[in-house]
Parts: sequence; C-alpha cells; structure tokens
Amino acid sequence: MIVLTILVLIIALGAYASFKISLGVYIKTYCRKSTQEKMLALTFDDGPHPEHTPRVLDVLKQYHVKATFFIIGERITGNEEIVKRIHADGHQTGNHSFTHKKTFPLLGAKKMTADLLQCEQTLNRITGCRSKWFRPPFGITNPNVAKAVKMRGYQVAGWSIRSLDTIIQDREKVIRRVVSRLSSGCVVLLHDHLPDTSYILEQIIQHAIKKSYVFVTIEQLFDE
Repeated sequence: MIVLTILVLIIALGAYASFKISLGVYIKTYCRKSTQEKMLALTFDDGPHPEHTPRVLDVLKQYHVKATFFIIGERITGNEEIVKRIHADGHQTGNHSFTHKKTFPLLGAKKMTADLLQCEQTLNRITGCRSKWFRPPFGITNPNVAKAVKMRGYQVAGWSIRSLDTIIQDREKVIRRVVSRLSSGCVVLLHDHLPDTSYILEQIIQHAIKKSYVFVTIEQLFDE
C-alpha cells in the first residue's frame, strides 16, 4: 500500500510539473523577469488568422507597441502576407509547433523535433531569420519536449499572466483579469486567432500606458 501510494504521488507530481510550465522542472522556462523596471511582454499564440491577426496588428501599430507572436506552422499557408507583416512591423515571431495537435505532448522526441523543424523552416522562408524561442502547445512540458527543444537549440517561453481568453466568454472579464495582474517583468498570454482579441488588447494597452508600462518583446525582456 505504501509503495502504491508513493507511486501515485510520483505520477501526480510528474503530471503537475508537465502542466505547470512556470515550474521549469523538465527544462528552463522564461515566464517572468525579476525587475523593478515597468516593462511587460505581450504574447500571442495560435495564429496567424486571416481576419483577426491583422486587426491585432492594427492596434499594436496604432499604439507603437511591439509584441511576440508564437505561430502555428500549418496556419502559415494562405496567410504568408500576414506573417510578413508581423515581421515587417518589428514584432518577434516564435515557434508554436507546426501542427499543434492535441496529441503533441504524447509524441516521441524525434517526432517532436521534426515538427519543430518543419515550423522553423516554414517561418524562416517567410521572415528570412530563425527565431530561438519556442512555446510548447498547451504549455505542457515533459522529458520529450525538453529533448526536442535542446535538439533545436530553443529557449522556452511561458507566461506569468494567462488571460484565459479561450475559456472566458465575457471579454470584459478577460480585460479585468489581465489588468489586475499586471506587474513589472510580466508576460501576458493572449490568442490572436480569436475575434475579441483586438478589443481586449486595446483596453490592456490603454491601461498599461496609464500605469507607465513599457512594452517589449520576449527577446528584449529576457535579453541574455
């Protein structure tokens, strides 16, 4: 019974470590910078989207804000001009896997590495440069993710403020959730493929500007 209990605890702790990216158990993750400077990084996952991503870019341009986009490789096809605009507007791009399948965390290290490489090559053809940043699908890390990341030489980006914009249906609640948690060195997670993101983004930016925050990319925030 004691052995079984210990085994269950080990499995539970392993699962918790996989889903809690900020713990950095399997690989070092960058979720928040310890700093007194009032800077923050806005990040977007799961794009590009043909309609919603351009609206997000319009808001960023209006307020002269730079952000980081973690892009799904297979969504680039047909949206190449949007990715080109992301890069041309001075935003940072990152790898968010090629397929972003629900089964991604269950893949072996070799298949994960091949998936990351495919996204990397697709992005590279559009932007002409290689990003060194990767955000795991669903924020899940495990030993195979760690192996794939090391094989491709990536740094792993997490977040310190999860907007829950894919779960909360009320955009005003999403805004309140984010702005109430803003702090120096924070990383905000949003999704640019959602219809309300441009509105939510503008409200967050306006609030942050009033609080004298400076917006930076992930690379600028964790400049090592």
